[in-house]
This record gives sequence, structure tokens and C-alpha cells, in this order.
Amino acid sequence: MNMQQRNKTVQRGRGRPQSRPDEITRELIHEAARQEFLSSGYATTSMEAVASRAGVSTKTLYRLIPTKAELFEEMVTARLDAFFSKITADVVDRVDLASALETMLIDCAGLTLDGEVLGLHRLVISESDRFPELAQTFYKKGVQRVPMALAEWLSLQCERGALRLQDPKAAAGILLGMMISEPQRAAILGQGKRLSAKAMQERARTCAKLFLKGCIR
Repeated sequence: MNMQQRNKTVQRGRGRPQSRPDEITRELIHEAARQEFLSSGYATTSMEAVASRAGVSTKTLYRLIPTKAELFEEMVTARLDAFFSKITADVVDRVDLASALETMLIDCAGLTLDGEVLGLHRLVISESDRFPELAQTFYKKGVQRVPMALAEWLSLQCERGALRLQDPKAAAGILLGMMISEPQRAAILGQGKRLSAKAMQERARTCAKLFLKGCIR
């Protein structure tokens, strides 16, 4: 091969788009979908708009995720998967029960009170009459997974003999209610300021103390 032919080969090689793993492409699509849903709403968000924002072709989008309903479900699930991997790492092998519980509560509150999650919550509430499957997906794939994760952790502590609970699942719901219900309600309705990191830590400490020790003298 002479120099001229070699140069042509190099130029052709540089002009070809590099292949990208489907996993990375899905992440781009999930992020684009989240932004589109939050800015445009579920009903008016189109698959074409999501593909354009993600920088992929509509053919690629439909190949990976065929419908908008599946796109919403995947987006919510991916967001929660990342969250659960984080909280598992945060509390793994901690000896101090109170400290571990505080961290769990802070992580759960951080997710629940996150601006984008609150935005999705408002979106689901506003469009659930027209798209009941939207509320079902958000509840099962999103909302319910938070207390389930806490319930699993509480169950593990019971198995280890650190706690004694008749119903860890019910206890998780009660505990999360103390931690996030009032701030979440205020945030969804646009009332009051978002909890600061310090306020969230103090609230978690109070909730953990009430849960672990009660308030009877």
C-alpha cells in the first residue's frame, strides 16, 4: 500500500462513528427522558424528542425501548437502582446501629426530597387520571422500593439480634413517615424551604432516637 492509499484509509477510519455499548446509550436515553418528562409532561413528551435530546436515532431508541410507558418505567427503575447501590455501600458493616439508621434515613430523605424526584411525583399526580399506569409504575417501581429497602435492613438487624420487631415492613413505613412525610408534603405543594443538610441530619438523629429508644423516661 502506497502513502496516498494509506492516507485515504486513515481518513475513512476517522470518519466512521465509533460504536457505543447499549448500556451507555440507555443511560443517555434515561437522562434525556427524565429531562423531557419534567419539562414537557408525560402526555406531550414524544419518543422523537427524547431521541433528539439523547443524541441517538429514533431507530436506536425504539430498538432498545419500544414504548413510552416502558421508557418511563426504565427511567424510574434506573434512578432507584443507583440509589439503592449507594445506601447499601453507606451502611454496610457498620457496628453503630444508631449511626447506620441515621445514614439510612438521610439517604432515603435525600432521594425522596430530591428536586427531580419531587418533579416526577407532581407529574404523576397531575397525569394519573389520564394515565393510571403511570401512577402504578411510579408507586411500584419507585415509591414502594424505599420502605422495602429500609424494611430489609431492619429485618437484617432483627436476624442479627440487634432489634426486635414484629413487623419490620410496618416499622419501616412508620419510621419513614416520621422522617419524610411532612417535608415531602410541604415540598410537593411548594410550601416552605427545602431541608438543609444540617436540618436533615438533625431530623434523622431525632427519628432514629425515637425509634430505637422511645420517649418514655
